[in-house]
Amino acid sequence: MSRPLRIEYPGAWYHVMNRGRRSEKIFINKKDYQTLIDILIEAGDLWKVNISAYSLMPNHYHLLINTPAGNLSRFMRHINGVYTQRFNKNHKFEGQLFKGRYKSILVDGDSYLLQLLRYIHRNSLRAKIVKDMDDFQWSSHQGYITKSRDWEWLYKEFILSLLSDDKREWIKKYRNFINQEDRKEVIRVLDSKKWPTMIGSEKFISKIKGKFFKQKENKEIPESYDLSPEIKHIKKVVCQFYGVHDDVLHKSIRGIFNEPRNIVIFLSRKLRNDTLEEIGREFSLHRYSSVSTILIRTKERLKNSPGLQKKIKKMEEMIGKSQQ
Repeated sequence: MSRPLRIEYPGAWYHVMNRGRRSEKIFINKKDYQTLIDILIEAGDLWKVNISAYSLMPNHYHLLINTPAGNLSRFMRHINGVYTQRFNKNHKFEGQLFKGRYKSILVDGDSYLLQLLRYIHRNSLRAKIVKDMDDFQWSSHQGYITKSRDWEWLYKEFILSLLSDDKREWIKKYRNFINQEDRKEVIRVLDSKKWPTMIGSEKFISKIKGKFFKQKENKEIPESYDLSPEIKHIKKVVCQFYGVHDDVLHKSIRGIFNEPRNIVIFLSRKLRNDTLEEIGREFSLHRYSSVSTILIRTKERLKNSPGLQKKIKKMEEMIGKSQQ
């Protein structure tokens, strides 16, 4: 199993999910549900992680968390490890409880937190466990509709402030928002088997790509290419570097080495790991062999041309900066 991509930095927000092995139950009785809640509170205090939402379903759980210290992996290792130990002890079981590594999405705190909060709290409705969220005991929805000090550990003020600047309006605004249907886009993304690395605005995604692509690029982690630059960024930088129009990138003249075009194709392969088919479609090359030939010739030129090597290094730096 390949390692999942984890992007961690101080202040990051995540939607996290894990489910039982072979979709088996991870909560058998009320004690199990309360045990995980207790562990969340303990671990939040221990690792200085802010827990803003949770929903505990019979065979999986969802969390919405903020990591001021940028320590998602440590926090989740504690949560899953300690809960597995206590679950096995309570039920006299042995071995693995969860399906495997938890899934997580890096979240744009400016635009998607409310959408994910609603998705998590409406989980029990979508699963038809209850007809009214107020009747579901095992989610943080209960903490959003009360002023009780029992919920002071829940990091909810920041999210509620996104609904209104007036604290007196928070519960009312929250109820109005939470009773609306989830966005189809959010349902589509989170109900899919493979989650994206991140979710947010184009500006947020470009910023993360620019900051983390070189650090996280790893062939053993397929999701690392989720951070790769957009093809339009590569094209724009190459055109800027050579002082040519975009049209040049789509011209093929027999017997002439079209350096800008071939460099874009080379960088598409190197930085994005695009397949020969994907590159062919992008540059109107109908045969895989044509793409392969361009890549081979460009690599041969690189071996014998320090000047071309410097050009490509410079363009890669420009592409990184253009994303930031």
